[in-house]
Order: sequence, then structure tokens, then C-alpha cells
Amino acid sequence: MFEGLKQWAEEVVADYGYWGIFIVSFTESIIQPVPPDPFITGGTAFGLVPLNAALTATIGSVLGGLVGYFLGKFLGEPILKKIISEKHYEKGEILFRKYGIWAVIIAAITPVPFKVICWMAGIFEMPVLGFLLAAFVGRLPRFLFMAFFGQWIGNL
Repeated sequence: MFEGLKQWAEEVVADYGYWGIFIVSFTESIIQPVPPDPFITGGTAFGLVPLNAALTATIGSVLGGLVGYFLGKFLGEPILKKIISEKHYEKGEILFRKYGIWAVIIAAITPVPFKVICWMAGIFEMPVLGFLLAAFVGRLPRFLFMAFFGQWIGNL
């Protein structure tokens, strides 16, 4: 089984390299469920430069997050209000206005669904520059860890 995963990861890196990491990172921050972590780790295990892979993933993820932010800002409120009550919406807005930057950082650095927080940042009109900074501050260390972990695996 491990040999099959190794071969698949090598093929992804050989075929798409940094662009593959960028596209997965970008789309994961908007809607698709596959995180970029295995692609970053696999890419650096098979020869991509860790710093370049981490920066590529970070830039892709933050730009995708920005798309999610604007989708939330322009489309998300009516959808969210159909799913939850006005009371819960107002509580969510108060909490997000108070802890929004921390929510973005925590979602960016942990397995919490980052795309959901990106949409919520737009829905609750978090300042865009604060959103971008928090997304970058959270995503970069996570992706650096994954990239250097992949390089370490590749050196084994």
C-alpha cells in the first residue's frame, strides 16, 4: 500500500509540481475538501524545495481564502440566514467581530475547516487586511512544517 501512495505522490509532483500545490491550496480555501498538506509533504519528499512549496501553498491558500471571503460577503448572508436562526446569526456576528482574527489564525493553522472561516469573515465583514494578515500568519507556519517534514521523509 505504501508503495502505491509513494508512486501516486511522485506522479503528482512530476506532473504538476508547484502548480499542483497552488491549485489544491487555492481551491481548498474556497470549497473543495482535500487539504494541501499531503501534496506539500509529498512534493518536498520527492525533491521540491521546501520553502518554495510552503510559500506556493500559502499564497494559493490565502488567495483562495480571499475568494471565499468575497463569496461570503456577497452571497453568504442569505444562505446562512436560511440555515440558522436570526438569534444565532447575531450571536455569531458578535463573536466573530470580537475574535475574528483569532478564528482565522486558528483555522489556518489547525484542521478546522479554513474555508468556513473564510466565508464567515466575509459574511460578518471582517476588515479584509486583518483577514489577509491572519490567514498568512496561520497558513505559513503550518505549510512550512509540512514542507520540511516532507523533506525529512524524503531523506530517510
